[in-house]
Amino acid sequence: MKRCNKCGVLKPFADFYRMAGMRDGYRNDCKACNLAAQARRYRANPEANRARVREWQRTHPERVAEKAAAYRASGAKSLASRKSHLKRQFGLTLEAYDAMLREQGGVCRICGRTPKQGRVLHVDHDHVTGRLRALLCFTCNNALGDFADDPDWLRAAARYVEVAQPRDEVIKRRLADLRALRLARDGA
Repeated sequence: MKRCNKCGVLKPFADFYRMAGMRDGYRNDCKACNLAAQARRYRANPEANRARVREWQRTHPERVAEKAAAYRASGAKSLASRKSHLKRQFGLTLEAYDAMLREQGGVCRICGRTPKQGRVLHVDHDHVTGRLRALLCFTCNNALGDFADDPDWLRAAARYVEVAQPRDEVIKRRLADLRALRLARDGA
């Protein structure tokens, strides 16, 4: 057991970083206090820390390349970046995303298509309130964005498409799409 010289709490040695040259082989400040001090220093002058990292990367290119190759080979990159993106952008965990996906039956909420192999459904949200709405394929999500989520604009586009094509052709095409979707879902 050791007492941290910053917070004054008596903690097990596992809560301290090792440090050669210290009498007991551990730093005097606990890991939590050490990390908090590092965070304060970074917030006070982030550019100095970034410059230090860039300089280390410039002088050790082989170690940077080795670390990057190991990370890519581990397969953790794609999952880690996906988890990070969902959390940063939407406050959503991967588990919550998977639950939304299951609730939607694994298909786009608008068109009912499954995402292409190796792709995922996009998280659709209200850009004004930030409220999550559903999971959409790239095409549907992009279309909503292109129409600025404006219902009047979307209705006008739908009216245009209906007028531009004979109505019975639109109905036949949509029924065929729905039949194909139903067959794909039922596995027939």
